[in-house]
Amino acid sequence: MENGETKTVPKSWAMVGGDGPRSYAQNSSYQRGVLDVANELMNEGIKETLAFKSPCSDSSNICTFRIADFGCSAGPNTFLAMEKIIEAVEQKYHAQFQNSPPLELQVFFNDVTTNDFNTLFKTLPFYQKYFAAGVPGTFYGRLFPKSTLHLACSSYSLHWLSKVPEEVVDTKSPAWNKGSIQCSGTAKEVAKAYSAQFKTDMDNFLNARAQEIIGGGLMVIIIPGLPDGILMSQTGAGIFNDFFGSCLIDMAKLGVISEEKVDSFNLPLYYSSAKELEEIIKNNGHFCIERLNMLNYPMMKRKLDVQFHISQFRAIFQGLVEAHFGRDDVDKIFEYLAKKLAENYDSVFNVAKHQHVVEHFILLKRNIN
Repeated sequence: MENGETKTVPKSWAMVGGDGPRSYAQNSSYQRGVLDVANELMNEGIKETLAFKSPCSDSSNICTFRIADFGCSAGPNTFLAMEKIIEAVEQKYHAQFQNSPPLELQVFFNDVTTNDFNTLFKTLPFYQKYFAAGVPGTFYGRLFPKSTLHLACSSYSLHWLSKVPEEVVDTKSPAWNKGSIQCSGTAKEVAKAYSAQFKTDMDNFLNARAQEIIGGGLMVIIIPGLPDGILMSQTGAGIFNDFFGSCLIDMAKLGVISEEKVDSFNLPLYYSSAKELEEIIKNNGHFCIERLNMLNYPMMKRKLDVQFHISQFRAIFQGLVEAHFGRDDVDKIFEYLAKKLAENYDSVFNVAKHQHVVEHFILLKRNIN
């Protein structure tokens, strides 16, 4: 690796693998819905901003267009995203070159090394228009040779930090997050530590992709975040996270789990505002912001049942909880959470009183140096 690139391997936790009832594949309908809502913006953005320099770049008279999905998980949402992206790419290609040579597509599916790539490729659509390959590793560092990608995408991945900020778990630090498991936004020093970690991670991500994406290439990012001026603790997701934290504290008081482990448990998640994202991208300097939109996703405002919330939450966080508290306590923790949520559902999910997490849609173009 070159100087200045990320050389340390961040901690990482994959979503629940397989295709069983607790798997991410069976419990990611919310994220799939976000992709559906983003489809029109993605289609229009690609058609308007993607520019093919020439029909092909070699003497074989066949063009190869390379796409990478960073944070693909175990499917099937990544396949839906690729289908929509490829449809837009092909339409733009044939519109620009009406008597065009064949366009061959290569798609790289990236996620952490613990991701269930076996399930991913077992469920690869029987008929697809592309050559598929898996690329394990953290997307906060380089994963491809220079200038080899034409388009990159990342959906519901970049709000995961490479690590929990060290100050947040340091009992001697003013940013020690005792009594909370998230960046709620109410504690200034905690919010500052999380924000700094997010900026570092985003810079690393953008710097790595800048090396890999050709000049003029595109990157599509869908990332959950916050409306400007709203704290995480004011949102439904933040209220639920706080409720989960209170369940852990209760279990520690009952002697079921360790109080020390509860005090040191923090979610490695950060929800940013559009203003913060825009500032980070502009300061990075490698990409031009073509679009920065807030998606209108009706499911955010719908009342959903207890089982839906628990299944979605467990599919995402089981690996993280198991790594911290141990395998023996995982079932106890999620069973207690389900029980307490059923008892307190209306107070936790009072849709009329809380704010909503938003979905940011970002389309970037790699600057031509």
